[in-house]
Amino acid sequence: MPADPTAVTAFTHATLIAAPGERPPEPDMTLLLTGDRITAVGPSATTPVPPGARTVDLTGRYVVPGLFDAHVHTIRAATDTTRLYPLMGVTTVREMWGTPAAHAVRARAERGDALGPRWVMASTFVDGSPGLWTADLWAAPTIEAGTEAEAREAVRRIAAHGADFVKVYTRLGREPFHALADEARRRGLPFAGHCPDAVPVTEASDAGQLTVEHLHPLLLSTSAEEAGLRQDLARVRVDPGEGSTMRRYHDWFVQVRTLEQRAVQSYDRGRAHRAFDHLARNRTYITPTLGMHRTIERPDTAQDHADEWRYVPHRLSTAWPQQLEPLLSPGTGPLFERRLRTVGELHARGVPLLAGTDTGTPCLVPGFALHHELALLTDAGLPPAAALHAATVAPARAFGLAGTLGTISPGKAADLVVLAADPLRDIRNTLRITAVVARGRLIDEPERHRLLEDLASGPAS
Repeated sequence: MPADPTAVTAFTHATLIAAPGERPPEPDMTLLLTGDRITAVGPSATTPVPPGARTVDLTGRYVVPGLFDAHVHTIRAATDTTRLYPLMGVTTVREMWGTPAAHAVRARAERGDALGPRWVMASTFVDGSPGLWTADLWAAPTIEAGTEAEAREAVRRIAAHGADFVKVYTRLGREPFHALADEARRRGLPFAGHCPDAVPVTEASDAGQLTVEHLHPLLLSTSAEEAGLRQDLARVRVDPGEGSTMRRYHDWFVQVRTLEQRAVQSYDRGRAHRAFDHLARNRTYITPTLGMHRTIERPDTAQDHADEWRYVPHRLSTAWPQQLEPLLSPGTGPLFERRLRTVGELHARGVPLLAGTDTGTPCLVPGFALHHELALLTDAGLPPAAALHAATVAPARAFGLAGTLGTISPGKAADLVVLAADPLRDIRNTLRITAVVARGRLIDEPERHRLLEDLASGPAS
């Protein structure tokens, strides 16, 4: 149900973390909300509460901006679980595959017909020819662009269908990639996604790619043997006669992982820092998706949060181990440890990071996964404030939403998370949610608990 546009809510005596990583916490603050907007923020001693306002005393509580998961996939079989995002304080998501199912869920949330986050919506994938995805898993279309002309046509088609950005994918060739980049610039349309195998990450950055997803392209750029590794990567092929997406993906994944392991063994700190400084100068955002990498490369941890699986349909969670099996291989723990160190180095060199989960990957539960991603970012060496910045301020800026989202100030959207403990002391305190405000709707602790239990025991399970 949408927020009453005339209703006023006052949160008093809160510790406000209004701009994580940029401003220190402000104790004993009052926030006034009118409808779905923040209308006043100030010290409780000097900020009057209007007569008739609903007043909520937040003494001992911490208020942060609504969280932003910068990399999710909505699976048609689990669209009901998108309610988990706001219930877990994730009030905005970036959908990385603009499928019909994702568009339908967004439309219901925007109409107020269903509880859900705000959305930044990708196009479908623009991949090379042959690409990694076929239509065997579900009939969500992808675009295969094997030539420069096809890449330009793909951008024109995407621009006509209202996506917020063009999603580039793994097997797009170098010349088609640059044609896509040029066409997207001409049309004022951002492009983001995977860094294609044929394009070094610094070259993609120079071409204007807004975000690079996952850490696959980063490790090769840190290797003293980068030239030879890229020659071997150019020899990786996708079999156009293979009709199974999982087999295509598995064959590609195994070959690339071998190259990444070689890159770890030939790590060159100077080369790494030059590449990362290049990304920092261009303000190219990296979305590490550490939770996805951890699930695949540390399979012993895959069920660490299995208690959360009850919130997704049983038919989905029971299939997760089988879906993961083809992607697993022994001895990849050191690869994941290098990924953690890489993220710490990216942060230290000033590369802007986004907290994204790749929810849709087996074992990652909507909403919950972002909190675990924040913990992994701190494991990588980010201070809690920087991790929280990657899930609030940074994505709002990256996607042109800083005037509305990402911080707490008058005029901004009333998307807030109330916590029982300080997340700047321990980022895992972001899980200690006592209330959420999503699109101006206050979901207090009893209602939130009831809605979560409804999901765990409802027909979707």
